[in-house]
Amino acid sequence: MPDFGNLLTAMVTPLTADGAVDFARTAEFAARLVDTGSDGLVVAGTTGEASTLTPEEKLDLFRCVIDAVGDRAVIVGGTGDNETQWTVDFTREASKLDLDAVMLVGPYYNKPSQEGLYRHFVAGAAATELPVMAYNVPTRTSKNIDTDTVLRLAEIDNIVALKEASGDMKQITEICRRAPKDFLVYSGEDPVTLPMLSLGARGVVSVISNVEGRKVQEMVTAYHAKDTSRATALHHELFPLCEVCFLESGNPACAKRALEICGFPVGGVRLPLVEASEKDTEKIRAVCERMGLIGA
Repeated sequence: MPDFGNLLTAMVTPLTADGAVDFARTAEFAARLVDTGSDGLVVAGTTGEASTLTPEEKLDLFRCVIDAVGDRAVIVGGTGDNETQWTVDFTREASKLDLDAVMLVGPYYNKPSQEGLYRHFVAGAAATELPVMAYNVPTRTSKNIDTDTVLRLAEIDNIVALKEASGDMKQITEICRRAPKDFLVYSGEDPVTLPMLSLGARGVVSVISNVEGRKVQEMVTAYHAKDTSRATALHHELFPLCEVCFLESGNPACAKRALEICGFPVGGVRLPLVEASEKDTEKIRAVCERMGLIGA
């Protein structure tokens, strides 16, 4: 059974001025993330602007990150889509690479039944021998993966983890309480990582660790070491960064602006996303300054 560690960063995708994927910067950024606390990287997920990347760009991103840090970190490729056969075909193709795992998001827009969700994930998992992380993010997909469906999926041999971003603490409690002991639950929302750890989560797939990974790693490590006072203090310290990474301009535009402010620009975003507004930029800058992240 794989252990993805405490902290997986939902990695932003660096872009050039003309909107192409910047693979040289991607390699540099992957190394920076591992050097600043990430045990693993989720590539071409939501924060990586997966919905605007072509299949070829995603495969090239996987190769780039594997070459850069595959010997130092767990590399999880986002291979899910809202169309099941496409998910199967792309997952099969991506599995030819040296990925450590794949992540399958709940199918968006279609609004399938719970049985449809179950069959979608089963089909995707059957397309690979790699470990699979299921991803529940109903605010983006419009459909929650209910507790009983998650528990059914946890019985599939290679579905080994869940990135849970519903924010429903009752559901998260039930999953952690009733799932097999070796089924790994990860927070998919930075503001609730510490509460989820207290319910039995293993760690976090984090957005804010693009900007400040060391303290996210320290928080999770402190909690597992039973230093809850330190974990709580770090949670409070990181909370303003959680807030400004999810302002009106959205994710990943806010995270990319924070990186620019902190001295590691990774380019803009692709339409229909737009870059962080001036108003949001002021708030992001103020938090980065207070946290001592500029020039760090």
